[in-house]
Amino acid sequence: MRIIIILLILVVSCNPSNEKPYYGFETHFEKSEGLETATYKQTIQFYNDLANAHPEIDIQEIGETDSGKPLHIVTLNNKSQFDFSEIRKNKRILLINNGIHPGESDGIDATMMLFRDLVNGKIETPKNTVIVTIPIYNVGGSLNRNSTTRTNQNGPKDYGFRGNARNYDLNRDFIKCDTKNAKTFAEIFHLVKPDVFIDNHVSNGADYQYTLTHLFTQHNKLSGDLGNYIHSEMMPKLEKKLTAKDWDITPYVNVFNSVPEKGFSQFMDYPRYSTGYTTLFNTLGMMVETHMLKPYKQRVEGTYELMKSMIEITEEEGDKITDLRKKANSNIPPKKTYALNWEIDTTKISTLNFKGFEADNIKSDITGFERLKYDRTKPFTKEVAYQNYFKPSLEVNIPTAYIIPQGWHRVIELLKLNAVDMQILENDTTLTVESYKIKDYKTRQQAYEGHYPHYNVLVNLKTENIKFRKGDYLIKTNQPSFRYIIETLEPQAPDSFFNWNFFDTILQQKEGFSPYVWENKALELLNDNEQLKIAFETKKQNDNAFANNWYAQLDWIHKQSKNYEKAHLQYPIYRISY
Repeated sequence: MRIIIILLILVVSCNPSNEKPYYGFETHFEKSEGLETATYKQTIQFYNDLANAHPEIDIQEIGETDSGKPLHIVTLNNKSQFDFSEIRKNKRILLINNGIHPGESDGIDATMMLFRDLVNGKIETPKNTVIVTIPIYNVGGSLNRNSTTRTNQNGPKDYGFRGNARNYDLNRDFIKCDTKNAKTFAEIFHLVKPDVFIDNHVSNGADYQYTLTHLFTQHNKLSGDLGNYIHSEMMPKLEKKLTAKDWDITPYVNVFNSVPEKGFSQFMDYPRYSTGYTTLFNTLGMMVETHMLKPYKQRVEGTYELMKSMIEITEEEGDKITDLRKKANSNIPPKKTYALNWEIDTTKISTLNFKGFEADNIKSDITGFERLKYDRTKPFTKEVAYQNYFKPSLEVNIPTAYIIPQGWHRVIELLKLNAVDMQILENDTTLTVESYKIKDYKTRQQAYEGHYPHYNVLVNLKTENIKFRKGDYLIKTNQPSFRYIIETLEPQAPDSFFNWNFFDTILQQKEGFSPYVWENKALELLNDNEQLKIAFETKKQNDNAFANNWYAQLDWIHKQSKNYEKAHLQYPIYRISY
């Protein structure tokens, strides 16, 4: 008995109560010596085991995906507090999204190791930053494993597929929300309300020396003090920290089948993309784009170091980030106009000391035409022009509010999902509003993510009195979701609900005319309206195609008459400006 007591004392003395027991938690990536990535099942099991061993970690299921399996979020907080409304009172939140394209699995494995090392003491656990991750966002794609579809990619051995369970590219779905995944992401995002967002990817548009590239949200689009901070402070600090760790990094090389030394522009992340979406709510967003031709082990290790460095920045700059975001969220709207679209500002150019490889155009053995070939035995460092300044190409006056008739329920549901504050009209009400008539638009001729999106939209704006019904929705723009409201409801915005085909029923006439009936009424209309008759004759004289098309002439007259339906091309969301 005495021997047993002595042994117990020795065990306790070797493991003081203020030290955590060490659990190895070796990942599948590490067991395979950096050649393989964890499966969906292995990933979720890893986080469940980690949470069971460490009270600083919590894992929970949230919402559905198209695959039938749920999404998870894993939260690491040194205070073991997982109520986000409480966390936000004195801490910053970093949200990491992984596996949006499951073949780009670097972040999946890197984040597993990061969470483990943070709670095991290999890395100091952040005191003022709470880290949240979606372990694998595209669950359906992750379950659809193969080893061939990433044609250019250097490992891992097997991986998931880019399309989700319904073959959607989830990094084009954040605004239109066709998938259950995207709806659940919105639920997670507005629950967490992150200060900083990282989406981990892999990319190859050219060959160069870097393993890591970054794609911060475009700073002019983010605008104001937040835009200045992400461009002039956060991005340079991340680059400096990684360079000090011998991890060179450059902006995302936005070229395809060309050479970077010719110069390239920053990628414009519209709201369909993850960082474009998160930016609408003043979150500081970035994508990590590792270079797919580099060995898998190297890419994962680089992603790990980048996330570590971003945690260091949120710890060091936390108060400043909080102040900037509070200021941005309270200064709504920031000015009288809002930029709906952007173009490169050619008057401002940055210079990169770019580390690339020499390349030549040589004759293809397959096609006989010229092909691009890089020579990795000839590395270089050259000054390269980088166009990372944009200016508005289309602006709109910001209304005080929008009115949405209650029948457009899909739009209303997405607005509610994205924390838009709305008031329901309690009575039938006549209001003076601005209304849009769709004047012209173009439509893609090939399917794109389940749609045939519109673009180059032109509108006519007029003021009129319209009677709205009890139950219709009034949406004021002076609220935190201001940017989301404008980007989705203004039809000319690139990722507006109009451009994503939500309102295509207004593009088709529901009523028409029979020519043999309308002939008599049209003639009567022209004889009774001298101005209309002059306009008709003038158009025939000046437009040969019109003059030689009898139906177009009858249709033109019909569209000038009271018989023409008001709903055709009438954008059904209205603006209040006062």
